Amino acid sequence: MKNDKTHSLELLERRKKIVANGVGVFNTATVAHAKGAIITDLDGNELIDFAGGIGVVNAGHCPEPVVAAIREQAGKFLHTSFNVVTYEPYIELCEELVEILPHGEHTKAMLVSTGAEAVENAIKIARQATKRQAVICFTGAYHGRTMMAMSLTSKITYKPDCGPFAPEVYRLPFPNVYRYKGQRDEDTFIDDELHRLHESILNTVDFNCLAAIIIEPIQGEGGFNPVPKRYLQGLRDFCDQYGVMLIMDEVQSGFCRTGHWASWQHYGITPDISTYAKSMGSGLPIAAVLGRAEIMDAAAGGSIGGTYIGSPICCVASLATIKYMKEIDLNKKALVVGKTIMDRLNKLKEEYPSIGDVRGVGAMIGIEFVKNNDPKQPDAEICTEIIKGCSENGLIMISAGTHKNIIRILSPLVITPEQLDKGLSIFENQIKKASNK
Repeated sequence: MKNDKTHSLELLERRKKIVANGVGVFNTATVAHAKGAIITDLDGNELIDFAGGIGVVNAGHCPEPVVAAIREQAGKFLHTSFNVVTYEPYIELCEELVEILPHGEHTKAMLVSTGAEAVENAIKIARQATKRQAVICFTGAYHGRTMMAMSLTSKITYKPDCGPFAPEVYRLPFPNVYRYKGQRDEDTFIDDELHRLHESILNTVDFNCLAAIIIEPIQGEGGFNPVPKRYLQGLRDFCDQYGVMLIMDEVQSGFCRTGHWASWQHYGITPDISTYAKSMGSGLPIAAVLGRAEIMDAAAGGSIGGTYIGSPICCVASLATIKYMKEIDLNKKALVVGKTIMDRLNKLKEEYPSIGDVRGVGAMIGIEFVKNNDPKQPDAEICTEIIKGCSENGLIMISAGTHKNIIRILSPLVITPEQLDKGLSIFENQIKKASNK
């Protein structure tokens, strides 16, 4: 890696002068071009990407079939609005999504542009299907930054002075085994959390008013916390018992990241409605809401959608992405990449008590840093230091978690063994350096 960062620093200074401060800066890397798992910055430095555009490039940066599909479609038409003029890429993509992500015997889909937009529409569909208003969400949740999505999002730092928030939103503690189990065994902890869920309709919200429960099977921004399997199955039973829509937000965990098209496919249950975005389009803004046909059709004409729903450019990018993922068996690659990462970091965890937990499903892996090996003492400072050290040595990483004490790994799943080994070595060296101070 070169040391010169002149052009990158110049660009960052221009950003500071012209871009609103509220737009987050998670890493100070720049990009001139990118391919696979490598980003080349404005000064020619090659950086290994362990952030993946926040989980957007599971199939890698600029996969050739996706680039070719975009170029071809750009020469045909760019926009008509699907509401006004119907086009085949939208229909074909919905057909493909229903095939790989079936919700019962008959599934329907709709396309939008972002994960937050998908969540907003999923809530509207659930409310119309049940004729109820209330929604239960969870601590640590991240569902976006539009108004309903922000109301569902847990992290306060995303919400300063933005209220009043959407009404009829109720929050339960996410069953975070590592942080909250304490002296209980895991089964007892899950039993207690399911009891809390059932009590919520007595002390939090009347089930006759409850339209939906929305959950990330594996929390993203909240810290890569997988929901315990038995808890999610109990949540499915609860929703069935009380006629509540179970919505699963798969925006960050979908499209091969965990070794399945959606992480809910690991759990032996099916949601009523689910949402997708990020790696669905290899970087183009495309998102989807899927659900049982009778639920999706409960939404009144014109009540869901928008001008840019399912841009034809984005649709062909998504179709090419899915085809490419199938051809190279990206779900299988996720399991291989994930095992390599877990094996390396679990070995390091035995040496360094600063690593409180290494967890994840497939290649969606989070490393939680704590003080005194205590889950209740998050260590954001060491996390920041490690990320900074990695950046200085050619590795792009980002944090997660309410306390910013978790480093998440979202490398492209097409990363080569050599690139993965080099990236993990940089990461391990920075953990050792920061832990030995």
